[in-house]
Amino acid sequence: MSKRNRKLIGTILMLAFVAIYAPLAMALAESRIIEAPKLVQTLFYIILGLAWVLPIMPLIRWMEKPDKA
Repeated sequence: MSKRNRKLIGTILMLAFVAIYAPLAMALAESRIIEAPKLVQTLFYIILGLAWVLPIMPLIRWMEKPDKA
């Protein structure tokens, strides 16, 4: 598969993942930590804001693989 096709597929998958992850993260944040102290809320939001990167990294690595000669 060409790098161009991998990037197209990867971009679509990333958009789908974020479209699902964002509402789930917001619902989790609103339901679980609304009464927590501000410091705990801040840490939780930082963790949720960065947590999407871990499952996406293998996809990005796959997208950036060089084409086979």
